[in-house]
Amino acid sequence: MQENTTKRLSRLTAILTQLQAKRLVTAKMLADKFGVNIRTIYRDIRALEDAGVPILVEEGKGYKLMEDYRVPPVMFTESEAYALITAEQLILKNKDISFAKEYSEAITKIKSVLRNSTKEKADLLSDRILFRQNINNDKTSGYLSVLQGAITNFNILKLTYTSESNETTQRNIEPFAMYNTQENWLLIAFCRLRKDFRAFRLDRIQKLEVLTDKFEPHNMTLPEYFEMCKQKSNP
Repeated sequence: MQENTTKRLSRLTAILTQLQAKRLVTAKMLADKFGVNIRTIYRDIRALEDAGVPILVEEGKGYKLMEDYRVPPVMFTESEAYALITAEQLILKNKDISFAKEYSEAITKIKSVLRNSTKEKADLLSDRILFRQNINNDKTSGYLSVLQGAITNFNILKLTYTSESNETTQRNIEPFAMYNTQENWLLIAFCRLRKDFRAFRLDRIQKLEVLTDKFEPHNMTLPEYFEMCKQKSNP
C-alpha cells in the first residue's frame, strides 16, 4: 500500500510538471507516458484539482493550467543537471550570439534551484566538457531570438538580404520555421517578393525589422515543407 501511494504521489508530481511544461496535454498522452490507463489519469487530475491546482479543460483538446499559475521550482536530479550543462556547452558554441546569450541567462536561472552539492558537481563538469565544433567561437548572426518570437507570434518581417550571388534585396517575409546545418542557421519563410517559400541564411541578413502586421499561419508542417522541396527538385 505504501509503495502504491508513493508511486501515485510521484506520478501526480510528474503530471503537474507536464502541465507546467506544455500548453496542452491529453489524458492519452499522460496515460502512455506513465504506463497507466486513462481512468487512472482522470482520477489523478481530479486529485490535483481537489488539492487546489487550477486545471482547465479545453473540450476535445486536453488539459492545461490556468494562466499565470506557478508552483515552486522543481528540483533537478544530478543526471538532469549534467544533461543541461552538456547542452549549455554545445549551445555556447552556436554561431548565433542571441541564442547563446538567451540560453546562458536561462541556465543561470536553472542553476539557482540546484542543491549546493549538485552546483559544485555541475561547475566541475562544465570545466571538463569541450565541443570541437566552432573552436574559435565565431558568431555570424544575432537574429535567432527575434526570429523565434516572430515565428510564434506570426509577425511579418522586413529584411535586407544579400544572396549567394551577392544580390541585395529588400523583402517582406512570413517566417515559418528554422533549422541548423551546424555551419549556419537558416530561416524558412514565405517571401512576398518571390511569392514562394525560400530559405534565408541568418549570416546574410543585413537588416531585420519585425513589423506589427500579422499573417495567417501556414497550414503546413515542417516535414511537409521538406517533402514539397523534394518534389520540386525531383519533378
